[in-house]
Amino acid sequence: MRRETNGDTVTFVINRNINYTNICTYSCSFCAFSKTSTKAGTRDRPYVLTTEEIGERVREAWAAGATEVCLQGGIHPSYTGETYLSICRAVKRVCPEMHIHAFSPLEIAHGAASIGASVSRFLRMLKDEGLASLPGTAAEILDDEVRALICPDKVNTEDWLAIIGAAHDAGLATTSTIMFGHLERPEHWARHLLALRGQQTRTGGITEFVPLPFVHMQSPVFLRGLARKGPTWRETVLMHAVGRIVLSGAIPNVQASWVKLGLDGAAALLQAGVNDLGGVLMNESISRAAGAAHGQGLTGGDFIAAARSLGRPSRQRTTLYGDPMRSLQPELDCA
Repeated sequence: MRRETNGDTVTFVINRNINYTNICTYSCSFCAFSKTSTKAGTRDRPYVLTTEEIGERVREAWAAGATEVCLQGGIHPSYTGETYLSICRAVKRVCPEMHIHAFSPLEIAHGAASIGASVSRFLRMLKDEGLASLPGTAAEILDDEVRALICPDKVNTEDWLAIIGAAHDAGLATTSTIMFGHLERPEHWARHLLALRGQQTRTGGITEFVPLPFVHMQSPVFLRGLARKGPTWRETVLMHAVGRIVLSGAIPNVQASWVKLGLDGAAALLQAGVNDLGGVLMNESISRAAGAAHGQGLTGGDFIAAARSLGRPSRQRTTLYGDPMRSLQPELDCA
């Protein structure tokens, strides 16, 4: 099915993750990234990046050949919709050609409410400032039975799907994700996949499906003895493979998260329905805060070699799966 939809070519994007703050007012039980004080968490201290620091990281990313920056962070108590608009301006001010892939549905909901705007209006405001696509994160499991246990104060299933749909209506593509292997059951996986398929049927706009195996080591819900140690390898293979089957004809791309699985694990899933290896990221903080050993330092060459090891061709892509005008060759032409 993967070959029929995507051929044999393995795709990847040159991008950089910018997690602009790890301070968050929410208390999701699976999250080890969020910090409220220097005493919270075990791997990182609280931080907030200024727009100048964000701009500098964008310059560095462009110089390293990136075509995309992926921006997400905690829900800082002082952040408003204007904060997210200013982040977009900071990116475009230093690098007008950079694709801005940013802001989870939770951040969109928070930003809109903080300035008294509807979600649709706020998305249009962000698009006017350069936002080009949204990560389909904050989904976890799209079933409120599970959400009540792991993220009760977060957007619910209906709201998450509505925000994704509003983004599509505004002309903004999104990805989609699932976080699995904690305290949910297989029926919740099925409901989640069907919810994604239903949303795509209604509004289109989802470019890819990205399963995210639960990283347990520093996760509060695991440390309290309420969750298991992530999915088994068999469950991980099945999530990607069954995801390919369920979403066939709707969502064309299935991506393996090398940050969660390591590059060898992600490459193995290229034989189980996966066609995309995601981005090099350059920096990734959220999974590493939970205890993941991966997330730093891959290059496009690493992805090319992983595909070649399976006898598969590879192709650098844009965020929206087109061909980049610049590929793997740094150009120092941003401000």
